[in-house]
Amino acid sequence: MKTLLVIVAVLLASTSWAVRACPSSDRAALLAFKASLHEPYLGIFKSWTGTDCCHKWYGVSCDQGTRRVADINLRGESEDPIFERAKRTGYMTGTISPAICRLTRLSSITIADWKGISGEIPRCISNLPFLRILDLIGNKLTGPLPSDIGRLQRLTVLNVADNQISGTIPESLTKISSLMHLDLRNNKISGTLPQDFNRLTMLSRALLSKNMLTGPIPASISQIYRLADLDLSLNQLSGPIPASLGKMAVLATLNLDCNNITGTIPPSLIVSGISNLNLSRNDLHGFIPNVFGPRSYFTVMDLSYNRLRGSIPSTISSASYVGHLDLSHNHLCGKIPVGSPFDHLEASSFTFNDCLCGKPLRPC
Repeated sequence: MKTLLVIVAVLLASTSWAVRACPSSDRAALLAFKASLHEPYLGIFKSWTGTDCCHKWYGVSCDQGTRRVADINLRGESEDPIFERAKRTGYMTGTISPAICRLTRLSSITIADWKGISGEIPRCISNLPFLRILDLIGNKLTGPLPSDIGRLQRLTVLNVADNQISGTIPESLTKISSLMHLDLRNNKISGTLPQDFNRLTMLSRALLSKNMLTGPIPASISQIYRLADLDLSLNQLSGPIPASLGKMAVLATLNLDCNNITGTIPPSLIVSGISNLNLSRNDLHGFIPNVFGPRSYFTVMDLSYNRLRGSIPSTISSASYVGHLDLSHNHLCGKIPVGSPFDHLEASSFTFNDCLCGKPLRPC
């Protein structure tokens, strides 16, 4: 009788364990994903053994209720002890296998900063209905963004910065109304910015610098109420700066440097909530708006390498704060105002203009 009870107990325990383990289909998908990658230094995949992929598989997390794989978090730069023991950052080659798309309950995919992962982003990623975070920064991924990425209606973070992504921004991207963080920096993305950018109503950061984007800056961007950080620098954008950007409620950083932007500086930018303004290395002309006042608070204002003329506005002295100011390489003329903020600025802020004089330059 005792032997029978022991057998029953063992069977119940094994059945309970089997129920709590991850599904065999999820385990098979993870192993297929692993097979397309090669990580030679840290051994992060050595823990991917056994039948339960929810138990101590490095970088894998599961839903406690369903035991389905919910998160893949593999970072090549981390404070995890595995990196401290190796005394190095991670390096991984290979490709992201479409097998990852068989993990249909995924909420986040982070495969970041491995430096050597190449190939395209699997198009089937757009079929993951619960995906909230897609972070693939710092690899060597090529090819376009999936054309139907707009199907990811729960996505809040899309970060593919520092890769070699090409093609244009998919038209469907602006359908992701939940998107809060968009980072496409340092790729080879071409074409124009979507005219319906304003459909991304939840967006707080739009970082698209160092690509090959052309055409004008859509005025519709100014309708994104939550947008705080807009970086379009190091592209080939043209046309004027929409004055409506200066009327945005929470925009604090506006980087438009190193483009082909023309026209004048909208006065609205000077009396806005923008504190970090970089318009350098464009083709702006006209005068610096003489509208500075108590609402003007700039940790950085860089207007260098343009075709600005006239004198330096005297109202700059009435700004609440001006930290770094660069007006060099323009066609400005006249006496540099005295007092704050000019008393802490160096000559390099004013050099290579037509006829500026006064401290910190030569006397008038």
